[in-house]
Amino acid sequence: MSRVVKKRRKKMRKHKYRKLRKRTRHSRR
Repeated sequence: MSRVVKKRRKKMRKHKYRKLRKRTRHSRR
């Protein structure tokens, strides 16, 4: 179970980063 939680957390972090990156790109333009 610990492994699944770690994998899920990594995916959530990546998703958050992607949203942040998109916002930064729009703000930079």
